[in-house]
Amino acid sequence: MASFSRRDFLKTSATSSLALLNGCQPLLGKAASKAHVVVVGGGFGGATAAKYIRYFDPNIRVTLIEPKAKYITCPASNWLFAGLTTLEQLSVDYKQLKNHGIEVVCDRVVQINSEQRSVKLSSQQSISYDRLVLSPGIDFGWDTLPGFNQELSQRFPHAWQAGPQTELLNQQLQAMPDNGTVLICPPLDPYRCPPGPYERASMMAYWLKQHKPRAKIIILDPKRSFSKQALFEAGWKQHYGYGSANSLIEWISLADNPLLNLDAKTQTLTTEFGDRFRGDVLNIIPPQTAGKIALESGLGNNSAWCPVQPISAESSLVPFIHVIGDAGHYAPIPKSAFAANSEAKVCALAIVSLLNQQSISPANWLNTCYSLISPNHGISIANGYQINAENSITAVKSAGGVSQKTDASSLALEAIYTQSAYYNLRSDCFD
Repeated sequence: MASFSRRDFLKTSATSSLALLNGCQPLLGKAASKAHVVVVGGGFGGATAAKYIRYFDPNIRVTLIEPKAKYITCPASNWLFAGLTTLEQLSVDYKQLKNHGIEVVCDRVVQINSEQRSVKLSSQQSISYDRLVLSPGIDFGWDTLPGFNQELSQRFPHAWQAGPQTELLNQQLQAMPDNGTVLICPPLDPYRCPPGPYERASMMAYWLKQHKPRAKIIILDPKRSFSKQALFEAGWKQHYGYGSANSLIEWISLADNPLLNLDAKTQTLTTEFGDRFRGDVLNIIPPQTAGKIALESGLGNNSAWCPVQPISAESSLVPFIHVIGDAGHYAPIPKSAFAANSEAKVCALAIVSLLNQQSISPANWLNTCYSLISPNHGISIANGYQINAENSITAVKSAGGVSQKTDASSLALEAIYTQSAYYNLRSDCFD
C-alpha cells in the first residue's frame, strides 16, 4: 500500500471490529423482546445487517426477506470469463443465517407502508416492523442510450447482476469469431463496483489470449478516467500488449464524444461525432439507480439514490427505515460489497442502540477492493472513512492506498489476497 500497509489496514480492520463488538456488549439482553427488525434484500448488505443485529442483541427478532433461495455474488463473477469459477461456486444460501435465529422469508416486498411500519409481500402477507433495513441493490436506467432498452439487454447483456446474464455474456464471448470484437460500455459514476468493467476486460482478455488471440476488446468509456487506472493499464501492458498495435484491450474515453445511439440490427454504436464501433459481443452496462422498491417508497432524491444520516444509516426522508449497500448515498464511499458489509455493521449497531435507547457510537467505515488482471496478477485499493464536522462522510487522510509493488511474487501474492478477501467477506456476511 502507498502510505498505509496491508498489515496496518488489516490491523485497523480487526481493531475496528473489536471496538464495535466491545461497544455493543452493554446492550446485550436489554432490548424488549417484542422489538422486530425487518431486513429487505439478502445481498452483502442485508445479510450482514441481519446477522450482526442478532449478534449484537439476540433479544431482537430479525426477519430477512429475499426472493431468491440462493444468491449469486457479483464479486468474483468476472472470474467466470477467465474460466476460474462457476455460477454454482459463486452461489450462497441462507441456511447459516437461520442458525443465527434469523427468520428467512423467501418472497418479494411489493410495498412499504412507512406510516403503519409494515411491508407487503407478493404473497399478500403483511409484516410489521419497529425498524426496517432496506438493502435492495440497484436498478437500471434503460432510456439513456437511444436504440437500447431492457428487452435488448437479453441480447446485449449487462451482466451487472450475477446469474443468467453472466452466463449469457460468457457464452457469447466463447462463440464469437476468432478475430471478433467485444465492446464494453461502462456507465457514468456512480455505479456498482467502479473497477468492475476493467477487471471484466482483463478476465476476458486472459481467456481470449489463450483461445482467440486475434480478437479485441474495446472499452467505450463515458469517463475521462477510471478506478485503479494506472494499475490496470500497467497490467494490460504486461499481459495483453496494451498500447501496441496488437493489444487485446483498447480503452477509449468518450467524455467529449458520447455515444449517440445503438443500431441493434448491425450491432453498431455511433458517437456524437460520427465514430462507429461494431461489435460481435456488446456488453452494455446501463446507468444505475437505487433498487426500484426504494424509489417507489419515497426514499430516493433527485440523484436516484437514497440519502441517509451517516451515523445511523437511517433515511433522511422517511423515519424508521435504514438504507445500506448500493442503494444508499454514502459518497465518497464507493458502491462495493465490502462497503455494504461495513455500512451494514454500522447500521446494525445503531439500530441496536436505538432499540435499547442508548446513544449511537461514532461511525467509521472501511472499504477495500481487489481485482484480478490475470490469475497471478492482483491489484487493490483501500480506504477508511469517518464523519466530519459537517456531519458528512469523508475519507481519512493516509488511511488507505493502492498496490505499489510490481515484482511477480508481490503481484501473485496480491492475487491470492484477492481470492482470500472474497471468500472471507462472503463468510462474514452469510455464515
